[in-house]
Amino acid sequence: MVREALFSILGNAVPNRTFIDIFAGTGAIGLEAISRNASEAVFLEREPRLAADIEKHLRKFEVADKGRVYKADVYRWAERWIPPADSVNLFLSPPFADLTERLEEFLEMIRLLREKMPPDSTLTIQVEDGFPDNRLPTQEEWDTRKYGRNMLYIWVKPITDAPMSEPEA
Repeated sequence: MVREALFSILGNAVPNRTFIDIFAGTGAIGLEAISRNASEAVFLEREPRLAADIEKHLRKFEVADKGRVYKADVYRWAERWIPPADSVNLFLSPPFADLTERLEEFLEMIRLLREKMPPDSTLTIQVEDGFPDNRLPTQEEWDTRKYGRNMLYIWVKPITDAPMSEPEA
């Protein structure tokens, strides 16, 4: 239900865009993005067994050319990430332990990704009810949706117009 809602909300923001599944786990969300015509899906998963399973699923469903799997610590990846020029979709569904033992690091990663991502990109966080959403940067700008115990927080980076130059005298 949550996955269907997510992709209904994102709608036309998925086709022809890169979808980055951070804390990929089984890779189900990134695979769904591929099935909805994302240009590619990038899967970030620290656990080698889960990363290998994602690679198997990409081959099984004959979409290995549309997916890249990185065995990486997502926090280090975020620090080093050089975003593309085009809009992307970032999806984060952190393990419960990260929200209890690494909350400050997680919130800092959210701030960093928001800063780095190109305009018109989306950042979605899926967590359980009880997440301290008042700690999200500019909390009032997030679209919040509740599905049972699951919460989706969606933020779209605004498109800012380039400042107009002053006419020369």
